[in-house]
Amino acid sequence: MIDVINVTKKYGKFIANDNLNFKVLPGEISILLGPNGAGKSTIIKSIAGLLRFKGNILICGHKNKSLEAKRLLGYIPEMPVLYDMLTIWEHMEFIARAYSLKNWEGKANELFERFELDDKKNKLGNELSKGMQQKVSICCGLLPNPRVLLFDEPLVGLDPHAIKELKLMLQEYKKDGASILLSTHMLDSVSEFWDGTNIMMNGKFMARRTRKEVLGTGEDLEKLFFDITESKKESKEEVK
Repeated sequence: MIDVINVTKKYGKFIANDNLNFKVLPGEISILLGPNGAGKSTIIKSIAGLLRFKGNILICGHKNKSLEAKRLLGYIPEMPVLYDMLTIWEHMEFIARAYSLKNWEGKANELFERFELDDKKNKLGNELSKGMQQKVSICCGLLPNPRVLLFDEPLVGLDPHAIKELKLMLQEYKKDGASILLSTHMLDSVSEFWDGTNIMMNGKFMARRTRKEVLGTGEDLEKLFFDITESKKESKEEVK
């Protein structure tokens, strides 16, 4: 599970994340929903151990920057960064060596087949389109079969088949008890499988909902999102 406790991240005087607290339980898909600049990527990078912050973050009870936590964590960034002179199969081998995986080839082949990469194993990283690079990035993140998954805008740039396959995989990992945190600014892209939603604005959580709550009240989550984000924009304009 993911446990974020009183996390604040500043860039100089700018507060990107303001005292955030939340959990993602095993078998749960939690969504960070908000416009660009809301702070979604910052908290995901903090959880992944890529940024310094004030507060505490635990991955399955381990401090997020510990080796124990990193072995359990899979992170798929918004912008894929591949090694230009490694083939995509060599990327998988690199991950397998980093995690000391054994008998990983079958899993790698399965991922490549599902994302239609099996005929591109010998392509170099710099020969791939943005969408293809994103697929490789997802495969690298999933190869160690992590118990905690972080996705930052994962559907951007993917073709329809890859989007369908990734959504199926997310539900498979959820069923297997993984904790999944996913950021997006497109509510309709994740509407069918989220368990909890946190609407972010200006580094804070402005509203939280569970699927059970929304189904029970009939609340329009999309309307809530626009009510929050548009009203905040108007308030800022009035101040100016």
